[in-house]
Amino acid sequence: MFTRADLEAREAATLAPYATLSAHSRGRAYPEPESATRTAFQKDRDRILHTTAFRRLEYKTQVFLNAPRDHYRTRLTHTLEVGQVARSVALTLGLNETLAEAIALGHDLGHPPFGHAGERVLNALMEEEGGFDHNTQARRIVTRLEDRYPDFPGLNLTLDTLDGLNKHERSGLGPPSLEAQLVDAADALAYTAHDLDDGLRSGLLSPEHLAELPLWQELLARVPPQSPQLTERDRRTLHRELLGWLIQDLTAASDAAIRASGVTSAAAVRAHPERLITYSAPMRERLRETSAFLRENLYRHWRVEMQVEQASRLLQTLFAAFLARPSMLPPVVRARAEVDGLPRAVCDFIAGMTDRYATEMHAALVPPPTTVSWPG
Repeated sequence: MFTRADLEAREAATLAPYATLSAHSRGRAYPEPESATRTAFQKDRDRILHTTAFRRLEYKTQVFLNAPRDHYRTRLTHTLEVGQVARSVALTLGLNETLAEAIALGHDLGHPPFGHAGERVLNALMEEEGGFDHNTQARRIVTRLEDRYPDFPGLNLTLDTLDGLNKHERSGLGPPSLEAQLVDAADALAYTAHDLDDGLRSGLLSPEHLAELPLWQELLARVPPQSPQLTERDRRTLHRELLGWLIQDLTAASDAAIRASGVTSAAAVRAHPERLITYSAPMRERLRETSAFLRENLYRHWRVEMQVEQASRLLQTLFAAFLARPSMLPPVVRARAEVDGLPRAVCDFIAGMTDRYATEMHAALVPPPTTVSWPG
């Protein structure tokens, strides 16, 4: 049986010198004994995996709201795909696979119902209270809102994992660890590949739409479709090839950047002025073009926009109703309002809802009109 000390020794012997070692973790806000058989980052990963917030990701939107079919990505399947990419690249680069996985599993915990549309609505509603951002909310969940332990709030994750969830508020902190940088890159990689795939599957995008997109042109040159019409098998083959191509580029470009930087420790990575997990310059341009294409042709497609409008009105109604009548809130939320103020407590409550629960709550508050039968 391997002990934690054995696992830490294995990391020290096998990982690259610039990887983040669990034995050198920066600790936890609340001191507690570490596991006898798991590293500190394994404990972080397991704690995130067992949260209520993680389970709710299954019923939170990625792109398509209230999708009537089971095949589209959800926030949970997206998270798992990010974790798979991060682990694969971490293994190749000699980084700490477990830390990368822990950060990947936690990176989207703060997303509200209805995807980025829900985030925009909550941010506008909370403008005078500090706004709303899903990355900040993820940290709030794991440091305060998850109530699972008697001796501390939240999950008491290591500062290394928490730093990885701190994607945008990095003033004065310098670049994060290579494992955290990797999750950030894997996130962009995963949603680029699977949003293209879901767009084609849904019919909102077609091969004709994509014909002028440089990434698509190069992808077809790498794997020409087997028939003039893009079949299901062709689409799956192209998606698989795109993932492999992006992962290969990310791995090779990051390895070159790390070597050129001369960093020889995790501390040197955090002191380095630039991020070292990166794509090649041509691929960065392809991803920029593709992101702009998806924004204009998929995320702003008229069918998606109708769903976005529906979700926006729904969340605005819920927010206003709970502010006007706090007695409708569960006791735990009312108790939190005593500490954080009513608007933030309501925002936390709504942000934690799944798409389905938010829809059911709205239907209970605003039932559909009863059909009237007129005499004669």
